[in-house]
Amino acid sequence: MKRRPLPVVATLSATAALLLTACGSEDDKSSDNDKIASAGQAAESPKASADPSAAPAEDKPDGVDVSLPSDMNLVFDWDKPKDKSEAAAMEDAANYLRAIYRGVDKRSTKDAAVTAYATGEGLHYAEVQINEWIKGGWTATGTLRHYDATTRSAPNGKSVEVAFCADSGKFYGKEIRTKKILNTKPSIADFDHFEIVMVKFPTGTDLWQASKVFVETTAEKCR
Repeated sequence: MKRRPLPVVATLSATAALLLTACGSEDDKSSDNDKIASAGQAAESPKASADPSAAPAEDKPDGVDVSLPSDMNLVFDWDKPKDKSEAAAMEDAANYLRAIYRGVDKRSTKDAAVTAYATGEGLHYAEVQINEWIKGGWTATGTLRHYDATTRSAPNGKSVEVAFCADSGKFYGKEIRTKKILNTKPSIADFDHFEIVMVKFPTGTDLWQASKVFVETTAEKCR
């Protein structure tokens, strides 16, 4: 069975986000134990982390290593908005997703990229997803495409909603123990719509962190 990238059921806030509300009634019952379709393999022992200094400069925005294995390709097929803050928030939303899959690859929720690009419920969301991959004994391989992105700033300028579609039709789970790639036929289940609330890191830097994550699964509007 194909391993879903990120959850089939989103981890949602009990209260409304600053800029948006949750999408889809099925998402409202999530918990820390939300499962993605799985093969049920035991997790392998954590791998040793690579030396962060070995990563090329383009893989270290904000001085944080977000590099991924060569067979784990996250594509962000979108244009940057003209607003400087929204552009920075959008880029760090992408870095947040890279950080999650870096955590999957490193078999750890404590990687510096995860803690750099997430806070509050966004951090909790990342930890839940990474732990599900670890418990299942999977990593990921293939290409995960993100597209049709929009941004919207809060009036106070301290938070930005970044919304986009994701197509996981060519992105698969891979059993760590057997190296088996978990394939399925393309379907509507490959399409998800994300809304991530990014908040400005309170130090005057350009760093933005994911504070809330909302997901509409099997999203027809993303086909």
